[in-house]
Amino acid sequence: MRFLIIFIFLITNVVAEELPGIKNIVIHKVPKTYDNVIFLDQKDQKININEYKGKLLLLNFWATWCEPCKEEMQSLDKLQVNSELDKIKIFAINIGKENLDKVNKFFVDLNIKNFEPYFDPPTTLAKMFYLRGLPTSILINKEGQEFARVIGSIDFEDKNFINWIKKYN
Repeated sequence: MRFLIIFIFLITNVVAEELPGIKNIVIHKVPKTYDNVIFLDQKDQKININEYKGKLLLLNFWATWCEPCKEEMQSLDKLQVNSELDKIKIFAINIGKENLDKVNKFFVDLNIKNFEPYFDPPTTLAKMFYLRGLPTSILINKEGQEFARVIGSIDFEDKNFINWIKKYN
């Protein structure tokens, strides 16, 4: 019975839209709303996504020890400056409880230049978003609602992904 309830919940909350070649995107039939999505910048200043309404947001949750996170990070960096997506804002949120020096070295080693690292030290967002693994990217529409998520790594330069996400830009 419990399995049936979970299955029905998943079926009613996810639309079966598929992107060719990209299997790990979950698209919500009904966008999800969250209160108090707040994380920290490098200076421990609070960032609230409500301040970015009107922009397409991508919250990428990652850690330096995560190999799939490393694999997708450079394509994520290029996504931030993709001329077809002028209203996208990427927040790469470290949930590995890693110090600033280690995180900055990670960005330097991978030549990440188009966005900065952010932090969720108490991992409150990991719990709020029910993250099951890393990397996970939460896509937030211009109204501040989660409309989709990427579970696992993808190539953010993939043309199918770019063409799909442009609809929300």
